[in-house]
Amino acid sequence: MLTGPSPHEVTQLLQAWTDGDQMALEKLMPLVYGELHRLAKHYMARERSGQTLQTTALVNEAYLKLVDTHQMNWRSRAHFFAVSAQLMRRILIDFARSRRSLKREAGQHAVSLDEAPAVSLEWRADLVALDDALNALAAIDARKSEVVQLRFFGGLSVEETAEVLRVSAETVKRDWKLAKVWLLRELNRDDKDGA
Repeated sequence: MLTGPSPHEVTQLLQAWTDGDQMALEKLMPLVYGELHRLAKHYMARERSGQTLQTTALVNEAYLKLVDTHQMNWRSRAHFFAVSAQLMRRILIDFARSRRSLKREAGQHAVSLDEAPAVSLEWRADLVALDDALNALAAIDARKSEVVQLRFFGGLSVEETAEVLRVSAETVKRDWKLAKVWLLRELNRDDKDGA
């Protein structure tokens, strides 16, 4: 659940920022920095140990991309954090893909998901495989993919996800349940194909 300043206060500042008020951005960032940091920490907790990207660097990179989105029509605080979560996901995916590419160029081999527990004491799902599965899900059902992104990556509650997507909480619950089953099946299939 999102915490911190009131959603109304953040929404007002977001709308003022959208209207071109740069002072609104200066007031907004201290109010949302803690939540952005929490989102980044949430993402980083899912990364394998030995990750070289730091939480603060992820927040800063997301901040720079958010500042570039001055044309965004922010609807609410939840919308802002949903976009932030999406940006952080993209940053981590790009980082993971480039790291994997560098390892292959250096002659190192990729570790399969079956081998991962032996390599890392704390096994975590392959972020790139999850991203690929989410992209496949988006091609079939974009809303279910968005629900996963907002709930899993963004840490939004069912109600906040419903607000961002402008659907009922029951629809979010149903989509969340079906998407998790679909993704698990897809990731397991990829694991078997790669073995």
